[in-house]
Amino acid sequence: MIESAGLRARKKLRTRDAIADAAISLFLARGFEHVSVSDIAATAEVSKPTLFRYFPTKEDLVLHRFADHKGEAARVVSSRGPDVPPMTALHRHFRAGLDHFEPVTGLNDHPEVIAFHRLVFATASLTGRLTQYQLDDEDALAAALGSGIAGRLQAAQVVAVQRVLARTNWQKIADGRTAHDVQPEAIADADHAFAQLRYGSS
Repeated sequence: MIESAGLRARKKLRTRDAIADAAISLFLARGFEHVSVSDIAATAEVSKPTLFRYFPTKEDLVLHRFADHKGEAARVVSSRGPDVPPMTALHRHFRAGLDHFEPVTGLNDHPEVIAFHRLVFATASLTGRLTQYQLDDEDALAAALGSGIAGRLQAAQVVAVQRVLARTNWQKIADGRTAHDVQPEAIADADHAFAQLRYGSS
């Protein structure tokens, strides 16, 4: 029974990945607004009801790639060591992302990653949905900081800083530079930004 449940879970994951991969390929080739849900279902060889069981909206077909990072800042704060301040933990986590060229930091020059970010930033409905994801992250981080209005203000600043840093890194790469070339600037920008969050320095 356990093995059967495991097989079903793996099959569902493969189906989800196949639908998402088909959608992203079509969106990158034609543009988000020029691809219908029917097009995606046909390419993935599933029915529309099946597609909507995995992805409630068309936007979710793109933004599911951010799902692993939902609530990430809150998790970083909640799991930090007892002697590590929240901003220090968040700074270290973002720096680790830069060290590993993680796409979420904007510091990744794989052509598909660049094209994916361009798709998101150039499509109003995707940008709007991504903003909602960020507001959810802000709420989760504020709860983890647990400091009333001070925590909410700090959470809003952190989410804004991470967004600006990532967008700045992506734009430099989209303009033709390599991730390795941009990395020292990205690290310096992150260090400066988190110093401002900690100390309010200019």
